[in-house]
Amino acid sequence: MKVLVTGAAGFIGSTTGELLLAKGHEVVALDNLVSGRVENVPAGATFVEGDCGDADLIRSLGSFDACVHFAARIEPGESMRFPEVFFSNNVASTFRLLEALVHSGVERFVFSSSCAVYGNQVEMPIDESRSIQPQSPYGQSKRMVEEGLSWLVSTGRLRAASMRYFNAAGGTLAHPERHSPEIHLIPIALDAADGRREYLEIFGDDYPTPDGTCIRDYIHVSDLAEAHVLAISALEDHPELVLNLGSGVGFSNRQVVETIKRVTGLDFEVRFTDRRPGDPAAAVASNERAREILGWRPERSEIEAIIEDAWAAHRSV
Repeated sequence: MKVLVTGAAGFIGSTTGELLLAKGHEVVALDNLVSGRVENVPAGATFVEGDCGDADLIRSLGSFDACVHFAARIEPGESMRFPEVFFSNNVASTFRLLEALVHSGVERFVFSSSCAVYGNQVEMPIDESRSIQPQSPYGQSKRMVEEGLSWLVSTGRLRAASMRYFNAAGGTLAHPERHSPEIHLIPIALDAADGRREYLEIFGDDYPTPDGTCIRDYIHVSDLAEAHVLAISALEDHPELVLNLGSGVGFSNRQVVETIKRVTGLDFEVRFTDRRPGDPAAAVASNERAREILGWRPERSEIEAIIEDAWAAHRSV
């Protein structure tokens, strides 16, 4: 198949593009390089520098069998400060992309959604039937795209999969996790471990959790990539899919830090500060539906394996 991958110079997009190529697919890698890095684009992909919301550019690329859409702003805290930026980039640009794809006859669309659509949930794990109540403009932007995709599916315009993944982590030597600015716990902690930062700052130690810090479900980026590739094929039999992608196990911020210190053999300073707006106390996935429909089996998502791979990738940069 010929697949358009948007956000292909980012962490998850580049890893997925590489996997698609390894499985024999043709990949067109689109990225505006605002936050992506051109060196991340996998060798063998046709790279196009541009914005996914440029409908004329999308139409000029010709037809595709599928599109996997990763291009988005991803910072929940930042979305609380600048909601308009997130709705413009994550929602408006996505619908311009969709309009161009439908016009070009693309039938399958795999969307990088988020567990942020669930907002604050009390009972864990969270399955796909849980209520949708985003607590940030970021989460709301993902919800809005999912709703639009449902209308496109119901009117026969597209077949779509919304992949609600939890905390992408890990990395490969070819595709380490590097965001600018970095907002994720594991790469920031690894920076502190090797002296690139003076200390690690954790937002909040007064959450209603066993140790007072947030609990998150970490999923290896390679496992995420596999699920996205499987979803393209699954859309042959399922016109619409909404799937959680997580390991099914939650770890608190303190537990992650302890594991990082153990894996690296390095100590570093940890400071606690106020909670970050939009952060739920806990988010742990039920991944049973993805396992059943996709035949997906996360193979690298034990927390030690995630951190080992992240550390190896971190040291390669």
